Amino acid sequence: MTEPCDLTAVEARRLIGQRKLSPVELLESCLKRIGEVNHAVNAVVALDETRARAAAKEAEAAVMRGDELGPLHGLPIGIKDLEETEGLRTTYGSPIFRDFIPDADCGMVANLRDNGAIITGKTNTPEFGAGANTRNAVYGVTGNPFDPMKSAAGSSGGSGVALATNMFPICSGSDTGGSLRNPAAFNGIVGYRPSPGLVPSEKRAHGWSGLPVLGPMARNVPDVCLLLSAMASDDGRDPLAYTLHDGYVREEPSLYFPVPRYDLASLRLAFSPDFGMAPTENHIREIFADRAGAIAPMFGAAEAAHPDCTGGDEAFEVLRAAGFLTSHLEKCRTRPQDVGPNVRANVEEGLRYSLEDYARAAAAQTKMYRAWQGFFAAHDVLITPAITVSPRPWKELYPAEIDGKPTRTYFHWLALAYYPTLCGHPAISIPMGLDRNGMPFGLQVVGPRGGDRLVLGVAAAIEEAFAGDPLRCRPVPDLAKLRAAKPVKEMPGAVGWG
Repeated sequence: MTEPCDLTAVEARRLIGQRKLSPVELLESCLKRIGEVNHAVNAVVALDETRARAAAKEAEAAVMRGDELGPLHGLPIGIKDLEETEGLRTTYGSPIFRDFIPDADCGMVANLRDNGAIITGKTNTPEFGAGANTRNAVYGVTGNPFDPMKSAAGSSGGSGVALATNMFPICSGSDTGGSLRNPAAFNGIVGYRPSPGLVPSEKRAHGWSGLPVLGPMARNVPDVCLLLSAMASDDGRDPLAYTLHDGYVREEPSLYFPVPRYDLASLRLAFSPDFGMAPTENHIREIFADRAGAIAPMFGAAEAAHPDCTGGDEAFEVLRAAGFLTSHLEKCRTRPQDVGPNVRANVEEGLRYSLEDYARAAAAQTKMYRAWQGFFAAHDVLITPAITVSPRPWKELYPAEIDGKPTRTYFHWLALAYYPTLCGHPAISIPMGLDRNGMPFGLQVVGPRGGDRLVLGVAAAIEEAFAGDPLRCRPVPDLAKLRAAKPVKEMPGAVGWG
């Protein structure tokens, strides 16, 4: 029998509005699911049960009073442990902040509360979001729900796993090198990287950099659209949340839900396994070829093509390192024993670069961006694999080689995700069945500059088209196995950096 926590966010919100589902009932179902399976995967690392229950009771009372309800009214949500939650421990996956309890929400969390979401718990992340293996020295590792000894990816790995196991109907995430899209691919859910500024953030150390963004995660595209409709807003503290004479430049948030609809037969599709240069595993190339072959006939035109990404690896390495210098250099100097290897590596790399290197990287990023504009003048959307490899054991800090070839850096295996990041184009990862290892396969859909509605609409159409295809629809983990599994944190090496 379906439990309330197994409902989609859209269906749960509809039932709440119709007085057919109590927010209290939904919250208790989510807490029950967390209690049943979280030990096996360690996705939810802090809970605010007392205040969440009080908020659910008030949400129920608001429904019964006939109050105007927000788009997320009564929906429990998991917040990535990089985002501050008032009164609820926020560690950033770092021992330095092991006991930090914020006295205020960050802007995004405050916005979600205002839209009716019930802030219920925090989801695990690697230290300061560094790397795509959700493992840290505070809470330990997050295991993949399809095999808890394999990586959940990251850095929004806790959110991805919590969604895959129906602990929450919606979760927050953030993305620089694919931190929304990578765990979506590895765990069989949906992660959306919006255009920079669409979901404002007052926290970026480099306010004019579009590399890091906040975004929604859910189990399907309509749920992502619902969450995005509440996340999208204006905030003068974010330089990229542009306004003109106090007028919102981005499309109104209400346009993101209901799901945008597009006639795929009127669109031009491009497909590429690697953007011409990402180190994509042969196994993943073969799975992608099957998915692309099934999708291509849905479009008016389809061809193998990709935008020019020349210089993208070097540019991302330098620009990313600059951000780490600003945010973490002081920690590495004053508390090196409390900083993990991924953060240290980025800081040390940043110290090796010169202003000439930075100038070269910024110029390469701009050249690549302009090449992408020419590409998207000839193509409407691009599909690729969301990530270059099938999930590997979490004991491996990062893939040092792919098909026998060494990777450039500890994040080179994320190249399929960070090329769109560099150009600021919206991108989404949607689940499309399992690979030959029995692990989820994620498809990335990339759209033109500012094409958020187009990306969401195309992703929704693809998802809907294959919903009844047992080989290509969203896979679901075996919850019975997870209930019976041993606690993942008891495994050797589970707590720490590697």
